[in-house]
Amino acid sequence: MIQIRPSEERGRGQLDWLDSRFSFSFADYYDPKHTSFRSLRVINEDKVAPSGGFGMHPHRDMEILTYILDGAIEHRDSMGNRGVIRPGEIQKMSAGTGILHSEFNPSKEKPVHLLQIWILPEKQGLKPTYEEHKFTPGELDGRFQPIAGKEAPVSIRQDVELLAGKFAAGETDTRKVGAGRHAWIQIARGAGKLNGKSVKAGDGVAISDESEVTFEATEPSEVLFFDLA
Repeated sequence: MIQIRPSEERGRGQLDWLDSRFSFSFADYYDPKHTSFRSLRVINEDKVAPSGGFGMHPHRDMEILTYILDGAIEHRDSMGNRGVIRPGEIQKMSAGTGILHSEFNPSKEKPVHLLQIWILPEKQGLKPTYEEHKFTPGELDGRFQPIAGKEAPVSIRQDVELLAGKFAAGETDTRKVGAGRHAWIQIARGAGKLNGKSVKAGDGVAISDESEVTFEATEPSEVLFFDLA
């Protein structure tokens, strides 16, 4: 079963420095039909204005990943971590028993475009941790590559594998979906066909009871693939 969550049907949040699209219920946006998918709780597509950002604020009992599409974000947290994350890198915080963090656009001229992802952890009360990883040029080109999970450069404390791929027009990749498992595909940019169904930037796709998933790019595309219990 393949269910497409069209980009234009997502929720929306707007501030003077932030324009967000919500695949699942978040903040003041609530849709009882779209609150989560398996352990995947949040996929927010955020565009942060120059010098804008999220001030220091708390989280707990959540795996929080940041994937940058354009621009850069400056991270600080209560564990003493500080750095700037750019395209080709992934950041993960396990909020666990509690963490404070801020995320700001350090540029005074360019916006930053990112995906904020929350995954429910395997259990509550874990020790907070922080990880980031930079991929080599071309590492994600032409196929889905693990970027977070138990067998990936960045860990997730949940039975989830997150893969990413950057595809030129005409490139195709197929991934098996194990028996009893599910997948969520997020089209970060571009367009293509997913098991023959047309998808475009901003669309999310919930997949159950399918043994494999094939993405074919019809234009240059960047795609996230969540393999979920």
